[in-house]
Amino acid sequence: MNLSRPEQAAVNSDVLSSLRIRAMRLEDLPPVQLIDRLSFTLPWPESSFRYELLENPRSLLRVAELQQLDDRCWVVGEIVVWLIIDEAHIATIAVHPDYRGCGIARLLLVDVLKESIKKGIRQATLEVRASNLIAQKLYHRFGFRVVGSRPRYYKDNDEDALIMTVNGLDDQTFKWLESGGWQPASAHNIE
Repeated sequence: MNLSRPEQAAVNSDVLSSLRIRAMRLEDLPPVQLIDRLSFTLPWPESSFRYELLENPRSLLRVAELQQLDDRCWVVGEIVVWLIIDEAHIATIAVHPDYRGCGIARLLLVDVLKESIKKGIRQATLEVRASNLIAQKLYHRFGFRVVGSRPRYYKDNDEDALIMTVNGLDDQTFKWLESGGWQPASAHNIE
């Protein structure tokens, strides 16, 4: 079904109004793994998520949870970030295919970047497939720039990874994130 821009904006607004970002819990692993399998040809094994959740004190793990009208909640997105000295390394981020394009990945990024800044992190980095232009556009919105590549990084098809980094995360960045400066201009007109 093709929706007009105003119709899509209304759908996105409805989804985001019933969404919350929270810390990942052990009981989230089945839906998180499902999202990962639906999103990547090389998904993380359950043991990796379990390790990050239970044994790595320098990991930030968040989920995006959607509350339905009947008060049931569904995990529709996830992000894992490693905090390494003064750098946040975004290890994985994914949104369930049924909810992509609604702004959930943006909210996950905002949450972990704000939390990282609170912990003294000054830069963030990640790898992204060279062909994943949608993800690259998202990261550019938050100031990430391509700083290098990893040839044949992805073993399923030997695709290169682009290394993207944003430097200068500070109180001013935190205020920009908090104020919604990252939102598309059209988001301010939804309501």
